[in-house]
Amino acid sequence: MDGEWQETFRNRMRGFEARRAPKPGEAAVSIKVRVTSGCFHREHSPRAYELIDRGLARLSGSDGSFAFEEHESGPEILVYLALTTAGLSLAKSIIDLIAAIIKARSEGIKKGDSPSDPVELIVRRVHNAQEFREETVLRVGHKDAVDEAKVERELKDALRKLLKDEPSTRTPRK
Repeated sequence: MDGEWQETFRNRMRGFEARRAPKPGEAAVSIKVRVTSGCFHREHSPRAYELIDRGLARLSGSDGSFAFEEHESGPEILVYLALTTAGLSLAKSIIDLIAAIIKARSEGIKKGDSPSDPVELIVRRVHNAQEFREETVLRVGHKDAVDEAKVERELKDALRKLLKDEPSTRTPRK
């Protein structure tokens, strides 16, 4: 992976953490909905972003627990996970937003947005000053049904693996 891009990512995560330092038992992660080819941003996907904006309007990020970033390759959510003895906790509202973004992509394409390449749900984090970790959770085509329970299950599974100390062996699922 490109070292310059990794440094940009590290700086983005540091900036997020500077807005509100992680509380004990929290970890900052990036959850990205990225196109496999082409772009997924406001200019080419205005109908999808209308739906995404509605989903964002329902959330309150004033406590600094998450941030929404727009990129040409797709939206990214920077969020704190609560790490507990029972595992990890990701707010239901964030899971709902992720599912809404994936659905918005499909709905936008039905209404004329382009291009129509599949999206991947990806989680990533800076493990330490030198190491970058990324897990591809799943790949969704614009005609595929979005099962919110599956998105939540796969996302939590990938996040657990991402937060462990061993390297990933996960392959994308459809």
